[in-house]
Amino acid sequence: MSKKVTSKKVAKKASSLLRNKNTTAKTKSVAGSALSQREKKSKK
Repeated sequence: MSKKVTSKKVAKKASSLLRNKNTTAKTKSVAGSALSQREKKSKK
């Protein structure tokens, strides 16, 4: 199974959509899904 990872550019856009009070619930759902696929930074 391939690992899905959202790009940094898309993650930034999704984050800004989630913080915008005028964004619809459906858009926030898609943005949240994109962020959930973002690879976590590992602590070294």
